[in-house]
Amino acid sequence: MSHDSTPSPITAQAGTALRGRLRPPGDKSISHRAMILGLLSLGETRIEGLLEGDDVLRTAAAAKALGAGIDRDGEGRWRVRGVGVGGLSDPEGVLDFGNAGTGSRLMMGVVAGHPVTATFDGDASLRKRPMRRILDPLIQMGVTVVEQAEGGRVPLTLRGPREAVPITYESPVASAQVKSAVLLAGLNAPGVTTVVEAAATRDHTERMLRLFGAHVEVEAIGPGGHGRRIALTGQPTLTATDVVVPADPSSAAFALVAGLVVPGSEVVIEGVMMNPLRTGLLTTLLEMGGDIERLNEREEGGETVADLRVRHSRLTGVTVPPERAPAMIDEYPVLAVAASCAHGTTRMQGLHELRVKESDRLAAVAAGLKVNGVSHVVEGDDLVVHGDGAAPQGGGTVETHLDHRIAMAFLVLGMVARQPVTVDDGAMIATSYPAFLADMRALGAGLDA
Repeated sequence: MSHDSTPSPITAQAGTALRGRLRPPGDKSISHRAMILGLLSLGETRIEGLLEGDDVLRTAAAAKALGAGIDRDGEGRWRVRGVGVGGLSDPEGVLDFGNAGTGSRLMMGVVAGHPVTATFDGDASLRKRPMRRILDPLIQMGVTVVEQAEGGRVPLTLRGPREAVPITYESPVASAQVKSAVLLAGLNAPGVTTVVEAAATRDHTERMLRLFGAHVEVEAIGPGGHGRRIALTGQPTLTATDVVVPADPSSAAFALVAGLVVPGSEVVIEGVMMNPLRTGLLTTLLEMGGDIERLNEREEGGETVADLRVRHSRLTGVTVPPERAPAMIDEYPVLAVAASCAHGTTRMQGLHELRVKESDRLAAVAAGLKVNGVSHVVEGDDLVVHGDGAAPQGGGTVETHLDHRIAMAFLVLGMVARQPVTVDDGAMIATSYPAFLADMRALGAGLDA
């Protein structure tokens, strides 16, 4: 799928209650990392439940270009024959990541730890996204930026050092991508590479590194123990393993909110990852009065998962503290939709990271709310949404800016609004949730593409 192709508008309209069961696609974060660590391990890694969206397929193609043997055995089932830490080959062509911010940034860390040269590029959206935050620590570890677009953006070419330098890096931003890039670069560095975070970010990289055999120590630090010090011992032998990818909580968020706001709805969402660093939206919706039950908790792929039973609820506005942002950074657009249906004011604090996602998500969400008659204001890095407990007006066309989460969030708004809501392009939804339209239609949603 090309993000530069002809736009594909989609319209959502309110209709019957949503009822039924669905399993969202495999978690995108886990899927990227399973491919990458499969590349860096010895033996054959078997992956089940892989998210087969465009973003992850780009990471798979990059892993193959760097030397991995990769085969697809069926829907969501893949085999990766790795080359081991230190075993990468120079790719023959450009590593084109399309819209995959996570895949491109993590793979920059992989390349930075090896004596190979690789050029990274992507679509129009990825070319706008800042990469300096990734490059700064990697340069400290010895990587050379051979070429780069203005502001450290892609297309850019990296040449890894003969031997990477282990560092201690205090991340100035709460970013799992920065942390992960540094740790992945540190895999081929002698000694210990350490990342210090003032606020804990999603820890999938640390968990999966351990699953593949790396030695990783994590220490809670700072006021209230909200920060983390993560230390990785370099040059391990990673061993291929089997990975079952749990359902993505960021993708589950759309059915979750839709079930809460569409009158008469009752939906069961199966196998959702319950990692505490990914459940900020769930915590917030429960605080708002959402009727959500966790059922059948179990372990999959090194993570706790559960089925979620969701029923239509009377939601009340709340204040979402800034320290919760790392645990729900991708879910703020759909939370804004829930807030538009709630009674009272919801204030989402500290959303500066939304400005550097696939789009300036803070501006895009505000614009989408405006054209659909939702009362709101942006105050600095805070988004404040005023709801009156009634269905939003709707009737607007939302500019998605090639952002899949903006598209899906405002289609959820259309499922409850008094007038249909149109998103200007839904093609990029396939980057994270290829079956979104089919899944929501199966529950009863009115979606016209």
